[in-house]
Amino acid sequence: MKLIVGLGNPGSEYENTRHNAGFMVLDELARRHAGGAVARGRFHAATLECMIGHEKVLLAKPTTFMNKSGLSVGEAVRFYKLEPAEDMLIVVDDLYIPLGALRLRPKGGDGGHNGLADVARAVGGDAYARLRVGVDAKPEGGSQVGYVLGRFTKEQAETLQPALKRAADAAECWVGNGTTEAMNRFNTPEVKKPKARKPKPSDAEASKPSESNSSNQLKRETRPVGPTDGTPSDQPQGASEAARAGHQQPKHSAKDS
Repeated sequence: MKLIVGLGNPGSEYENTRHNAGFMVLDELARRHAGGAVARGRFHAATLECMIGHEKVLLAKPTTFMNKSGLSVGEAVRFYKLEPAEDMLIVVDDLYIPLGALRLRPKGGDGGHNGLADVARAVGGDAYARLRVGVDAKPEGGSQVGYVLGRFTKEQAETLQPALKRAADAAECWVGNGTTEAMNRFNTPEVKKPKARKPKPSDAEASKPSESNSSNQLKRETRPVGPTDGTPSDQPQGASEAARAGHQQPKHSAKDS
């Protein structure tokens, strides 16, 4: 038996909100593998049993609120005597990765996500697989709680839909082939930020006046004004400063926050 849990908040007011991305992936899995089946209320969750490949799987959407997700997960793990590190996958939204990006990991911290934190408390540690679905960071100056509890914009929804299907593909791969295979096939490549360009020695030299130019300027400064032209001597031109730029790096919850 495998357990796949999508985290979210119950109720129509939270349907299709960013914080319910985990529920959306579970809905896609249910559509594929338990079409027409009626969910049962068990373990403080809406649950469906299905077969994915040759493996029996319990799909669960906790009916607690996000920050109490561990209550549901812990009950299911104990009932089926599951090993969280091998038998459980948690699907969750993530503010800190781009919209539609996927990150599957075999273990790790909660990253500030109260749902993941409560699951770790309930199962006795963070050694369990988690599939994060990127929902993008909140706009600058906005409320984090308001953002995650808000619905996707039309443009965001268009980007999200194929990602939900890909996340369901990743969950199926996890069931049949394990975490490592699913990571290798479905994790979105991380985009590395370009390193700051170090100035070349030639750049620094170019910004300094040459010795010969300085010498010539000094001579012009000390040359007396001719008695007949009455015009001042040429003035030396100072070297321009090199331009400088700075880059700031700006450094999740529903009823979860």
